[in-house]
Amino acid sequence: MANPVYVVDGARTPFLKARGEPGPFAAADLAVAAARPVLARLPFAPSEIDEVIVGCVIPAADEANIARIIALRLGCGKHVPAYTVQRNCASGLQALASAAERIALGQAHLVLAGGTEAMSRAPIQWNHAMSGWLAQMMRAKSLSGRAQALVRFKLSYLQPVYALLLGLTDPLVKLNMGQTAEILAQRFGISREEQDAYALQSHQRLAAAFDDGSLAGEVEPLYDTRGNVALEDNGLRRDSDMQQLAKLKPVFDRKYGVVTSGNSSQVTDGAAMLMLASEEAVKRHNLPVMGELKGHAWAGVDPSQMGLGPVHAVARLLAARKIQMNDLKHLELNEAFAAQVLACQAAWASGDYARDELGLDAPLGSMDPARLNPQGGAIACGHPVGASGARIVLHMLHALRRAGGGMGVATLCIGGGQGGAMLVEAAA
Repeated sequence: MANPVYVVDGARTPFLKARGEPGPFAAADLAVAAARPVLARLPFAPSEIDEVIVGCVIPAADEANIARIIALRLGCGKHVPAYTVQRNCASGLQALASAAERIALGQAHLVLAGGTEAMSRAPIQWNHAMSGWLAQMMRAKSLSGRAQALVRFKLSYLQPVYALLLGLTDPLVKLNMGQTAEILAQRFGISREEQDAYALQSHQRLAAAFDDGSLAGEVEPLYDTRGNVALEDNGLRRDSDMQQLAKLKPVFDRKYGVVTSGNSSQVTDGAAMLMLASEEAVKRHNLPVMGELKGHAWAGVDPSQMGLGPVHAVARLLAARKIQMNDLKHLELNEAFAAQVLACQAAWASGDYARDELGLDAPLGSMDPARLNPQGGAIACGHPVGASGARIVLHMLHALRRAGGGMGVATLCIGGGQGGAMLVEAAA
């Protein structure tokens, strides 16, 4: 990048697991809750921000260009522009990448960027038949015309369409995200027991991170209008064990499958917002620096094996920066599914995959498990799709600083068959 891009502050909300009904917060509410304490800590007015960029996959109908709504609610003022980005599971990462490019090119000095999602509020829609029938009723001008339309009504018209299920299914290969994880488990020979063990580890690591205070500077309390407060991710299962996980039935292939609700990420509401700054802004406002965004890369893969996107994106990113996997002190790989994480590890370690799929002479090598999601991931905390990319960057910066600095990569698989990766470096 032409000019350095720094992260000077950031925060996220606790992630709230969907419980079968709309959650208490709209996506804009969550982003405002994450960004407000960040702005309160910084020594400049919100009106001095150059732009606001937010990732969101399924904003509500009354949240069109949700980034602009968030900016105005935060007091940035009418003159601060804002726009929303959508790259499925990596929307939050795309927001950071877009903000970084603006600063790197000298077109902005302060950009608030991140992601938000209220998956529990994904709309339930009428099907096409019902929509057509309603249109006929509206067009009927006379009482007899409406009566004729009324007698054509069928109970099947009331069958709802769940937008979330549509969004999690690839329209070209006709597979939902869980089915693509089953494909990866079969391709790389990943057993049910291996997936459950990884899922259990994710919960144990996240619980330890909350208990030892590692997340205190990252997760802000979230208050609802009834006076309730969330202090940690409520999808965390502290009492989980292998016996409980083994009892869960496969969800996506009920007869032969190995992917369950226990070794998959959760449907979740949450937000993460970061303040990015140029070197000039850091000096002008005497800002603290959490770390530097060093670059990002994107890759496309077969949509039926979308979980392998990080393998390709990370390979491109490391090649561009001329660094090796073992140079990384930390890797945050979003845990869409345990099978997907373990498949990426297997692909990075495979000489055949390196040669046949990545065009490399030698494999990158799998990541040291101790440095891969060391405080747990989306299986334990949840995966609000618009926010996860921003969360893993924010979390990794905190973790690197606690560990004395160094380089790390945040990466996600992306529905539709893509991968995204971002390289960050934190000082001691």
